[in-house]
Amino acid sequence: MAGRGLSKRSTAAQKSTPDTASAGMTNDERATELSEVVGHHVRTFRKELGLSLRGLSERSGLSIGFLSQLERGLTSIGLTTLRDLASTLGRDITEFFDEAALESAAAERGSADADVISTAVRPRSPGVKTDSADRYFTLTRATGEHTSQYISGERTYRMLSKRAGGLVLEPMIVSIAPGSHSDVEVHAGEEFAYVLQGQLCYTVEDVEHRLLPGDSLHLKSSIPHSLYNDTDEVTVVVSVVTPRLF
Repeated sequence: MAGRGLSKRSTAAQKSTPDTASAGMTNDERATELSEVVGHHVRTFRKELGLSLRGLSERSGLSIGFLSQLERGLTSIGLTTLRDLASTLGRDITEFFDEAALESAAAERGSADADVISTAVRPRSPGVKTDSADRYFTLTRATGEHTSQYISGERTYRMLSKRAGGLVLEPMIVSIAPGSHSDVEVHAGEEFAYVLQGQLCYTVEDVEHRLLPGDSLHLKSSIPHSLYNDTDEVTVVVSVVTPRLF
């Protein structure tokens, strides 16, 4: 159940974090914060390739107006669309969420808004070993301290692991609103889903499988698949995917 399969091209991605940097922020403020981060990287990666907005528009199929607004942080982008745009730019989707790079760029420019941007950078969580991939360890308590939450339309992704480089697994708790569905997806990696609450219809190679609480599913993401919450209740799923989406 990758974020790829759980996102819709028309939905807007926004992030909420329960840490100090995001305390007291509304969902709209968090969405704006994320849009600025993503937009910064889209503009940076486009310029590194020597592309104009028109050139990127022709390659990606996205309008010039949308790309212009995206780069300026004036609009948001769905996770599936961002994945496609990342592929067009030759980047991993995780690179578009690097807030530290945005802070660094602002500091180098000496812009007046550097102090504002820096407040969006999450402090390094204590106890996370990032000096070596072989020595990585993280412990996340039930309180959810220092974890991130991403909202994409009718789906909410709560990260179960802190951010660090060189990791492969993306463990999440995903809440799927009634009526939420995804298009058929085919991509690299693997997906595992375990239903905690509600029901979920998972279609794999045109065969529909209804998952109830306690049911699980594991597949190679290269197999055509889609999902649909066709009930009137929110479905909650433990999802582990590779590669990492955020």
